[in-house]
Amino acid sequence: MKCAPQVKIPATYMRGGTSKGVFFRLQDLPEVAQAPGEARDKLLQRVIGSPDPYGKQTDGMGGATSSTSKVVILSPSDKPDHDVHYLFGQVSIDKPVVDWSGNCGNLTAAVGAFAINSGFVEPSRIPESGICSVRIWQANIGKTIVAHVPITNGEVQETGEFALDGVTFPAAEVEIEFMDPADGEGSLFPTGNLVDDLDVPGIGVLKATMINAGIPTIFVNAEELGYTGTELQDAINGDSKALAIFETIRAHGAVKMGLIASAGEAAARQHIPKIAFVAKPLDYTAASGKIVAAADIDLLVRALSMGKLHHAMMGTAAVAIGTAAAIPGTLVNLAAGGGERNSVCFGHPSGTLRVGAEAQAVNGQWTATKAVMSRSARILMEGWVRVPGACF
Repeated sequence: MKCAPQVKIPATYMRGGTSKGVFFRLQDLPEVAQAPGEARDKLLQRVIGSPDPYGKQTDGMGGATSSTSKVVILSPSDKPDHDVHYLFGQVSIDKPVVDWSGNCGNLTAAVGAFAINSGFVEPSRIPESGICSVRIWQANIGKTIVAHVPITNGEVQETGEFALDGVTFPAAEVEIEFMDPADGEGSLFPTGNLVDDLDVPGIGVLKATMINAGIPTIFVNAEELGYTGTELQDAINGDSKALAIFETIRAHGAVKMGLIASAGEAAARQHIPKIAFVAKPLDYTAASGKIVAAADIDLLVRALSMGKLHHAMMGTAAVAIGTAAAIPGTLVNLAAGGGERNSVCFGHPSGTLRVGAEAQAVNGQWTATKAVMSRSARILMEGWVRVPGACF
């Protein structure tokens, strides 16, 4: 039996925020994978090591978590006043699925650096030392993001003293601006309400804020589900009943948000919407052993991604948190104490994160103009990734 040899593809393995992913230039992909479709999806699944019934992704670049099972494809932007076209794929660990329906806010922090290093940013716009503002077209959701990348001696600066909870080592700070962060072309609140009564079969009626900002997200109150908001990963991810409850809430919330027609479709669309639960501040010990004092945060938030409690916070969900916190009356805003605010510091399993957002009511409808947060990013490895030639 003759087997096709491996093919090698130029790639860069990068950390962005609290996530890791394999970055490609579109032009470097095999021709058959340069267009969306089955060949591209199969190639990227094989790169990551999915689908893997063992859930380990041992035979690929994935790290067996939603935060490390990601791919990015970049190309020069054809949009006016943009430098780079950014396409993100969330690769399922155990299913043959690449979900292209949303963005990854964490990996966005690495997109600017990759764009500069790949020649997608005009050299005249890159200072000898200072900040290079990379204008990103986020193709999954059709939005503009600006990454402010530090430059030293004409090159991207990756090292620094900026500490990000959920990331072990400090690095250079990259400020990210999510412009007009309402997801897609829909309303910021797709149901028209800041808070809904969400009727979930087998669970009951829950208060929920459902928002399209950064990524469609469903927020519920921790106490309604018997939680305090101080939970770490093991408290949720080791409880199959709890995970099933959160998935049921997510599925029925997705229907109410108009993202899917029936709850049964949610299993094939794991990346969106996200589901999170909020609570008022309490003291707790983060996963690293760090003590988080209630006095140092505005609220507690725990969020699930791809069916598991996230070890820190997804960047796009942080945009949703900041935007919802800026709008009086949402569950997020109420957990933070209510009233008007343009930034919020929240506690997550790995520590804390501050995010700023601007929102305003126009003719009775809330709109968000931008959300801002800081992240860091660096190259972990660069060269070629190899996959069996018969896999795509």
